[in-house]
Amino acid sequence: MIALAILGVLAGIALPSYTEYRDRVSVAQAVSDISGLHVALQRYIDDNRQPPSSLAPIGASAKLDPWGNGYVYLNLQAAGLAKARKNKNLVPINSQYDLYSKGKDGASTSPLTAASSRDDVILANDGAFIGKASDYE
Repeated sequence: MIALAILGVLAGIALPSYTEYRDRVSVAQAVSDISGLHVALQRYIDDNRQPPSSLAPIGASAKLDPWGNGYVYLNLQAAGLAKARKNKNLVPINSQYDLYSKGKDGASTSPLTAASSRDDVILANDGAFIGKASDYE
């Protein structure tokens, strides 16, 4: 009986730690993926003098984030800055394109301060920041 109680306590401690670890690994994988996509997009822009209309020209249209959703890409030169992701002051966070994962919940809205956007993994400041929206200031 005591052994079962000890196992129960250990499981109660280990399970949240493991879940948190898995979440950190997923975010790190999304950051790595977005960084690679950003490099490929910059090469495309260097060659063509404009961002692509989708991720297809760089061979990443079917690339999925760690949560099984496609990465979101928006050419801001074609769509306009009104559709851009925005910081807490409602200022666009990028000038050429937005690239992000909708995160664990699979939901997102334009302002990063919205609850559904806090777990998103974003590219901001034209690539100077790649990480969770909740960490972006």
